[in-house]
Amino acid sequence: MDYKKISQADQDYFEQIIGSAYVYTDLEQLQLHGKDHTEDLLFIPEIVLKPANTEEVSKILAYCNQHTIPVTARGAGTGLSGGALPIKGGVTLSMERFNKINYIDEKNFQVSVQPGVINEVLQQAVKEKGLFYPPDPASKGSCFLGGNVSLSSGGPRALKYGTTRDYVLNLEVVLANGDVITTGANTLKYATGYNLTHLMIGSEGTLGIVTNMVLKLIPAPKNNLLLLASFTSPEQACKAVNAIFLAGCNPSACEFVEPEGFRLAADMLQISFDIPAAVKAYLLIEVDGNEMDNLMKECEVISEALYDLEAIDILFAESADQKEYFWKLRRSIGEATKYNNTYKEEDTVVPRGTLPELFNGVKEIGLKYGFRTVCYGHAGDGNLHVNILKDKLSDEFWNTTLDNAIVEIFTLCKNLGGTISGEHGIGLVQQKFMNVVMPSTNLALMKSIKLAFDPNQILNPGKVYNV
Repeated sequence: MDYKKISQADQDYFEQIIGSAYVYTDLEQLQLHGKDHTEDLLFIPEIVLKPANTEEVSKILAYCNQHTIPVTARGAGTGLSGGALPIKGGVTLSMERFNKINYIDEKNFQVSVQPGVINEVLQQAVKEKGLFYPPDPASKGSCFLGGNVSLSSGGPRALKYGTTRDYVLNLEVVLANGDVITTGANTLKYATGYNLTHLMIGSEGTLGIVTNMVLKLIPAPKNNLLLLASFTSPEQACKAVNAIFLAGCNPSACEFVEPEGFRLAADMLQISFDIPAAVKAYLLIEVDGNEMDNLMKECEVISEALYDLEAIDILFAESADQKEYFWKLRRSIGEATKYNNTYKEEDTVVPRGTLPELFNGVKEIGLKYGFRTVCYGHAGDGNLHVNILKDKLSDEFWNTTLDNAIVEIFTLCKNLGGTISGEHGIGLVQQKFMNVVMPSTNLALMKSIKLAFDPNQILNPGKVYNV
């Protein structure tokens, strides 16, 4: 696909639409918007635009569609699959000025919010009204809700409450030609034709650009308790996850962490965390609800199940500060892994019961190819983040041979009934592996949908799959 390069006339038009103060061509801004949290990748856009409302986005897209200028929408830049990287140049459309919570509807347990609002900002705003928005990615303190929608982000509490997809009622979307649509209705039920809302969720900005969203809320649980269990065997820790559910418990989070993950996080944060030599795996388990007595009983049942699977020790977080300490360590592992090393993160996901086989298989593949991995993730829903560390591996191996190992990991996921991404999306870096798990018929259907929405292929080109 041949795309038009940005000219001075194009820049003049954009400045007319959104004001020169929000049109950027300086190297500092271009470099900032040419990277996200995906490895060390950098793709420089030709221009960065920061519109403030739907009308401005509509005019920009209509113009770019007419002139075949690629447009890559960008949120906070916390993505891990390269989804916001402008690999074809053109326009990076930053949504950071779309940062308003329009209203919180306490009667209908809904919130109308713009895509540039930070996840944790929304969580705190609704919490003040006794409400709860559960999706909580590790980057919740910085990631935008629009990015969460584009990837159907999850987080630790997806185990009990579901992912972003389960909380989106309706979206306002600007299409490639500038048309503005709403995808559904502000209702809990929707059976009116094709569900365009769910089609947009997880589409990574390839079908349209979200400018407003209506999200579902639920009552906030009043209490929560947190346990940290240690094991001499990662396999036993993985098996313990299923044992918790078989015991009749329904935790709000159940996170698996290799000790190296906690060690890297503690080193980066410069905080103390003692790891006994015998410990080879951890489970961080949270329960929540309204009645503290019931939660205490649930923790007792969980503890029994864990000890039956040879847990060494179970620590009980006795204060809010200790809970925050454990969660801060857990949520910092991804950043800490990158801080200490060059790495590739694979967002594998399998049915929960096959998690031990996935973990063992990943380690065997690492031994076969000679690389080290740090594994952690949302064990309760089978979502294991596999961090492959470069260490002293050669650049040639890292850039070529490693793909063969990744194919083996993804093939293992497929054979176990899983897939290659649970919440990080496909973006750029996983695109070449789509055919490992996706039949050609499915890929052809996806490409047809892309062309129906974006026939000139200006929206986030080169992502998810090549048309």
